[in-house]
Amino acid sequence: MSVKKTLFDKVWDSHVVHQIENGPDVLFIDRHMVHEVTSPVAFLGLKSRNIRVMHPEKTFATADHNTPTINQHLPVEDPLSANQLKMLEENANEYGISYWGLGHEKNGIVHVVGPEYGITQPGATIVCGDSHTSTHGAFGAIAFGIGTSEVEMVLATQCIMQPKPKSMRINITGELQYGVTPKDVALFIISQLSTSGATGYFVEYAGDVFKQMTMEGRMTVCNLSIEMGARGGMIAPDETTFHYVKGREFTPKGAAWDKAMDYWQTLYTDEGATFDKELTFDGSLIEPMITYGTNPGMGMGISKDIPNASSLSGGASSYKKSLQYMQFDEGDSMIGKPIDFVFLGSCTNGRIEDFRAFASIIKGRKKADNVTAWLVPGSHKVEDAIKEEGILDILTEAGFELREPGCSACLAMNDDKVPAGKLAVSTSNRNFEGRQGPGSRTLLASPLVAAAAAVTGKVTDPRTLMEETVATS
Repeated sequence: MSVKKTLFDKVWDSHVVHQIENGPDVLFIDRHMVHEVTSPVAFLGLKSRNIRVMHPEKTFATADHNTPTINQHLPVEDPLSANQLKMLEENANEYGISYWGLGHEKNGIVHVVGPEYGITQPGATIVCGDSHTSTHGAFGAIAFGIGTSEVEMVLATQCIMQPKPKSMRINITGELQYGVTPKDVALFIISQLSTSGATGYFVEYAGDVFKQMTMEGRMTVCNLSIEMGARGGMIAPDETTFHYVKGREFTPKGAAWDKAMDYWQTLYTDEGATFDKELTFDGSLIEPMITYGTNPGMGMGISKDIPNASSLSGGASSYKKSLQYMQFDEGDSMIGKPIDFVFLGSCTNGRIEDFRAFASIIKGRKKADNVTAWLVPGSHKVEDAIKEEGILDILTEAGFELREPGCSACLAMNDDKVPAGKLAVSTSNRNFEGRQGPGSRTLLASPLVAAAAAVTGKVTDPRTLMEETVATS
């Protein structure tokens, strides 16, 4: 009788080059994504040992973290950013790696452009020197972030040594409520598990809610896997996946497509396969989410009040310290809290569907005077779609401006920094102290919640605006 395998087992086991007794597996890597922050030292390591990149055709470089999101045609002013961007270009050219720098039509956030161009494919192993590489697991791939020394290892050998993680399946059944997005689903899961609840596991997401999601929604969920401590997350490929992938630049064509499909259609968890841990949630109980603290696990339904420390497990002192940093109190309602900044973008929510959702709220309304809004597409493809679909006209009429592609205000490594003390509703992935700028305060939320805040100037349940729109249409 054949052994019943999980999706994760099937992909992992098929890529093991060598098993080290009482040690890690040597895993072959199909795709290596590179950006300007974690690669310079890795390339220096290659040069010091006079080693070439083993498979430059499997390596793809794009500039994203340090890129400005206005005036990209001008020289980058920040000297550190400019140097890192220059080093990436020089290293890519020296080692024969595809390089999509500023001004290149394919430039954008690494975890946005990978899927857009078909570099990301079902059943692949994908790594990048970036924790949110888990995004690519939406395609049924094993994708995870790696450190600088591991970047060097993959460049040199196209392999990596990794202990095999434990497996977890998270099932979400039923149907989502009106106004609940994939971002809300992910924030809900993290709020239930905490930021360490999936440590040591690779997660498979299953159930009706994920089956009904678009590929962009699935990418958002898998992107946030790392925020609950997981090594990565994945969703079994299906017709939605195959339809998205087909015809993209780097995907197989003709007979090669048919051969690939023969394999991809085997990528599912066998009936009867076991997981080390399994959880199930009712999707109908999820509402639009918002965070209130200084880690992604400190989140709640937007209509709820901030919990009291006594109702939570963990350290009361650190909890209160987090609320003090955020300038909130136990028992506060988040609804009505005035905000200063709104950020739409990042590898979590910088895709065209996110801009469509944002536009659906602001259409016919005006940006609040007290709000500074940074709307940053994840790539030039997204930027082009925003213009072609008339979304730019909606943004402009409402008083918003569209910026150029990049990681932007997801992290304080470029010019888009939230000032100290200011409160931002952000569609990005982390709300740590100072993540979006020294002293900045971040509320993680969906594009719908961000849009509602942008036009009201305060934390607002987007469902109230959605109902108004329906009533007047």
